[in-house]
Amino acid sequence: MTTRLQSLAQSSTIVADTGEIGLIEKFRPRDCTTNPSLLLKAAQLEDYQALVADAVAWGRGRTGSRDGDIDAVLDRLAVNFGRELTRLVPGHVSTEVDAALSFDAGATIEKAHRLIDMYAEQGVTADRILIKVASTWEGVQAARELQRSGINCNMTLIFSKAQAVACAEAGAYLISPFVGRITDWYKASTGKDYTPEEDPGVRSVQEIYTYFKARGHETVVMAASFRTAAQVEALAGCDRLTISPQLLEELSSRDGEVRRRLDPEQARQQDVRPMDVSERAFRWALNEDAMATEKLAEGIRRFHADAVKLRQYLAALA
Repeated sequence: MTTRLQSLAQSSTIVADTGEIGLIEKFRPRDCTTNPSLLLKAAQLEDYQALVADAVAWGRGRTGSRDGDIDAVLDRLAVNFGRELTRLVPGHVSTEVDAALSFDAGATIEKAHRLIDMYAEQGVTADRILIKVASTWEGVQAARELQRSGINCNMTLIFSKAQAVACAEAGAYLISPFVGRITDWYKASTGKDYTPEEDPGVRSVQEIYTYFKARGHETVVMAASFRTAAQVEALAGCDRLTISPQLLEELSSRDGEVRRRLDPEQARQQDVRPMDVSERAFRWALNEDAMATEKLAEGIRRFHADAVKLRQYLAALA
């Protein structure tokens, strides 16, 4: 009997949204993705204290001081986890640039190169890594340069079509539209519950997917931030689906076929007009979209807050 997770995997690449190595071993996804929130959780688990201790010792050795360079230690820890994850998945591992750099293209580019160099020092080649960058205007411009230099980017915190199209036109390897957070905003704003067919987050990804296929963009669409298994199933056929361990467990415990909802050939037949994503148009479109503006800012703040907590945790161990 086929499980619903196995059925989904026939039309979409399954990505594990976790930094916990044990869970990767259990579900065996093709790719996995991490962020500061996931690293903060994983770093406090007993199973991964060796990776944490190595990062702290490495930072201390770089500076010769007890405190070390906490930012460098944080990078080392992300790379330590990423290295281990590349041994478990055959595809990509995503590692995130500091959220505090979301409005600094130059610093984002510099950080991305540093992370790739650190991976290389540990024997992990650049083709195994996706650098996660917040989809601000500055983040999009950083991705444009990184892609030109051979560093593939996962553009995160996508809440609007304008962000998605700008990333595609910049040549980004992959985008991560956040389904659940979009739906959260609309539920809070309207007080309404949505069926999968009406779900604003699901519909946003459907529109982006259709635009990309119809316009010939090669950028991968990886739907993220799911709240329910129904949302996941409503996007069966999306290029990739990054799913939390809880939902992976739910989907793997239920039998049945999941009907494909998104089909590239059908999408290519749609007559889709091009969207202007010049800087002026991009900023105006984001300004006019209250949900996207609020959720993008909130997402950056939340990732930054967890990065600060992780730095404090590592500093206490130094």
